[in-house]
Amino acid sequence: MIELENVAYSYGGGDLLSNISLELQPGSFHFLTGPSGAGKTTFLKLCYGALTPTSGTARLFGTDRREMQRDDIALARRRIGVVHQDCRFLDHMSVADNIALPLMVSGRDLLGESANLKELVAWVGLSERAKALPPELSGGERQRAALARAVIMSPDVVLADEPTGNVDWEMSQRLLRLLIELNRMGKTIMIATHDLALIRSAKAHVQARVLRIANRRLQLAGADL
Repeated sequence: MIELENVAYSYGGGDLLSNISLELQPGSFHFLTGPSGAGKTTFLKLCYGALTPTSGTARLFGTDRREMQRDDIALARRRIGVVHQDCRFLDHMSVADNIALPLMVSGRDLLGESANLKELVAWVGLSERAKALPPELSGGERQRAALARAVIMSPDVVLADEPTGNVDWEMSQRLLRLLIELNRMGKTIMIATHDLALIRSAKAHVQARVLRIANRRLQLAGADL
C-alpha cells in the first residue's frame, strides 16, 4: 500500500530523516513515536505524498512518488485519510459541510451521500453540532470532526498526526476507540503520538507495532502490544 525504501529527507542541507524503510500492510495498526522535532510529521507527509524523498523510494499503491503527476497524487490521496495536527476548517461552513468537503472536491453526489454523511457525523458523536461553525467547537469536537473528514471517502489508510494532542484523557480514549474501530473494518492505521500512556491503553484492544524515530532513523520500539 505505502512503501518507503531507504528514504531520506533533508531540510536545508541536513538530513531530518535517513535510511527509512517501512511497508504499511493492509489492515495493520502502527503507532509512531519520538520526541518533538524528530520528524514524525515529515514522515507522515512522505507516506501520503505531500513530500518527495531527497533520496530513496516512496511508493504509494505501487507507484513511485517521483513518477506521480499532480492528478496521480490527488487520486492516491482519495485512498489516504489524513488527520492533521492543526485541524484546519473553513470557518464559514458548518461542521457537516466541512466533513463533506472531500466529497464536494471529488465531484461526488452529495445528495446521494447524505445518509452516509449523517451516519458518519453520528458515529463521531457530532449530530447535535452538525450545523455549528468550526469556531464554536471544543478541541475534542474539532478532532472528531477532523477524523470524520479524513474517512468520509472511505480510505484504505488513515494517518493521524497527534490526534489526541489537544484533548483530555477521556476524549483521547474516545478518539482511540474510533481509530481502532476503523482498523477492525480493515483500514490501515498509523497514529503519530508522543503519548506513551495512550499506546499502553490500546494494549487490550488492538495488535499494533510501535515505531520510534530517533537520531534520524526509524526503529522498532517494541514487539506487538
